[in-house]
Amino acid sequence: MGLPPYVRAYRPDDRAALADICVRTADNGGDARHLYPDPDLMAALFAAPYAHLEPELTFVLDDGSGHAVGYVLGTSDTVAFAAAFREKWLPLVAGRFPPPAGPALTPAQEMAALLHRPEHMVHPLLFDHPAHLHIDLLPDHQRRGHGRELMRVFLDALRARGVDAVHLSMLTANTPARAFYDRLGFYEITVPDPGPLTRLGRDTDTTGL
Repeated sequence: MGLPPYVRAYRPDDRAALADICVRTADNGGDARHLYPDPDLMAALFAAPYAHLEPELTFVLDDGSGHAVGYVLGTSDTVAFAAAFREKWLPLVAGRFPPPAGPALTPAQEMAALLHRPEHMVHPLLFDHPAHLHIDLLPDHQRRGHGRELMRVFLDALRARGVDAVHLSMLTANTPARAFYDRLGFYEITVPDPGPLTRLGRDTDTTGL
């Protein structure tokens, strides 16, 4: 009988699992593999660069057999991360995911264009929340308390680094995700022209979480 699921530090052999989790939760919380001919595109934006650039802030939910079925990852400094993304990460993936030659007409083209604009992460109204994060769990492992535990581990790691506040961006239409974040004490941060996204923030104190 295997171990129960538990949160642990990321290992390099988790990279393929991170990419799989990322694309299987990228369509408003559901499976997005039908939208992206190359399933690694979403991970190249929202998972792999964090594991590559800040592995010490990458944590996974292990299903008990060594396989990652969820993750939380991010950065302690969004401004510095955006710069490192352009300087260190983008050269590794730009050839595989070139920007569209013209207007982005498909979800894959939109994401490829976004990949080449890492500065989109930086917003002056979020400077009081210098860290940011992404968290995803495969559906079979949701609503079991694992998301809360992943978040606790990540926030504690930020707190240990002296980071007081974190933000995230989510699709406004993803109401189950919003309910999850509300339960964990996140609050909305108003920004001009938010488009389809809502920005949420929280301090990194996990007392009571």
